[in-house]
Amino acid sequence: MTWRELRSRQFWCAILAELLGTMVLVSAVLGASVPGPGEALTGPLYPAVAVGVTIIALAHCFGEISGAQVNPAVTLALLATRKVDVLRAVVYIAAQCLGASLGAGALYLALPVKSTAEIFINRVPIELNAAQALGMEVLCTFQMVFTVFSVEDQRRRECPEPGNLAIGLAHTAGVLMGGRFSGASMNPARSLGPAIITGLWENHWVYWIGPVMGSILAGVSHEFFFARSASRQKLVACLTCKDIEIVETASITGSSLSTVTQNAIRAKQANKQDNN
Repeated sequence: MTWRELRSRQFWCAILAELLGTMVLVSAVLGASVPGPGEALTGPLYPAVAVGVTIIALAHCFGEISGAQVNPAVTLALLATRKVDVLRAVVYIAAQCLGASLGAGALYLALPVKSTAEIFINRVPIELNAAQALGMEVLCTFQMVFTVFSVEDQRRRECPEPGNLAIGLAHTAGVLMGGRFSGASMNPARSLGPAIITGLWENHWVYWIGPVMGSILAGVSHEFFFARSASRQKLVACLTCKDIEIVETASITGSSLSTVTQNAIRAKQANKQDNN
């Protein structure tokens, strides 16, 4: 990322989109978890539906602005596969964590009885241990992030599949699958915001390490093993910090790597001449 990009309106719009998107997501999930007067605690169904429909809405609102990542785990998976640069990833994660804290704070202020804020916290159930909850977070996040990468791969090939719906349903499936075992956070910011507001940090590390491990495993496995453009050369290019786009283009088109590289150099030279 260049200094010119940092000063651009598009960059700051993307940061604001991540902040607002994460704030809306966290407030929607937490709001769906609050029981009504005289009601027992809700199960995973309400939060599962809330997170799914909210993700679909946010993808339509902010998808073309920032990608509607609204999740540090997704951002880190994109960083690991070199789809975003380090500086953008750091700023995105900071905006996501701030948005999650604002969303949790807004719901906390709206609670008539502040003690019920404990239901906002992702906790390891008494009958499970931290390792079991960690494994469930890895599994839930893996299937969600793998769906995100699959949808993006299909979009690059102009597939007409409704990708936003698939991503929303993957979030819903994750909460339904792991909600009773770990809370199915799948999003470190979603766990961080309530922890900051309530001051409850028990086993908080589970909800960072689990989603981050699951997301990176999903991103790497899809990009370098399951994607149409997956190849050994692409993996080597990622590990050696070379231009992945050139290798990816060569894999998809079937052209030689040298031919694609020469075409890319000519395109860059043409762009420089046009800018001058």
